[in-house]
Amino acid sequence: MISMFADIGVLITAILHLWFFILEFFLWKKPLGLKLFRLEKEFASKSASLAANQGVYNAFLSAGLIWSLLSSDPAQSFHLKIFFLSCVVIAGIFGGLVNIRIMFIQALPALITLFLLLTI
Repeated sequence: MISMFADIGVLITAILHLWFFILEFFLWKKPLGLKLFRLEKEFASKSASLAANQGVYNAFLSAGLIWSLLSSDPAQSFHLKIFFLSCVVIAGIFGGLVNIRIMFIQALPALITLFLLLTI
């Protein structure tokens, strides 16, 4: 049962990071991106390449988490989940140093999922 909740947490974390990729890569300078990130148009234009790069990293995290769910080898799946969730937690903590919301939006779901995964 806990395993199912852990897998749901991994999937939610993967979807979140796929969404972050879309926001940072495609929507950074669009009205939705400006609103969600609370950006001025000028700043968004100047920082768009940095945001796109950051978005690509989020896509990699999402891909790794999805890979962990699709792996047919239980040991590999477990280790992939641990690795990629840990990467998300670390990135979320560092992001939280800049903006505390990042820690709650990014790191907390991954941390809860990591806890569930390690208590199986």
